[in-house]
Amino acid sequence: MADRPQPHQVQVHPQHRYDAGIKTLLPQKGPSTSQILAVIALLPLTGFLLLVAGLAFAGSALGLAMITPLFVIFSPVLVPAAIAIALAVVSFVTSGAFGVTGVSSLSFSVNSLREAAAPLPGYLQSAMDKLGKKTKDLGQGIQMQAHEGGPIRKLGF
Repeated sequence: MADRPQPHQVQVHPQHRYDAGIKTLLPQKGPSTSQILAVIALLPLTGFLLLVAGLAFAGSALGLAMITPLFVIFSPVLVPAAIAIALAVVSFVTSGAFGVTGVSSLSFSVNSLREAAAPLPGYLQSAMDKLGKKTKDLGQGIQMQAHEGGPIRKLGF
């Protein structure tokens, strides 16, 4: 620990106390005239919109309170009807998905057959011709050696 270098200078940073309070959060100058007019114009509109939202909420709550007994009375009819509708929707969506899958697989098969029946490009056709010729020559060479009865030697390909 004695080998640590000692600093040659000591820096002192002054500590500022926070005495400003709420004054620093507010702007130093007041709002402009246009800002005051905008607040005055928008305040009644905001109040009206809040009133309409409250009335809509109260109407929804009142309507739900009034209709709840009907839901309880008709629940033996509504629940099976909802299940039947849900099953019908699921079956239509499933049949559509199977139809799209079938059509796409059919399209894939038809495209694969078209590509298989299409003529080969020139370089592939020439390679196939060369391979066929080499195979024919090799077969004839093996056949000739088999007729001669000697050991099979390398055919020079």
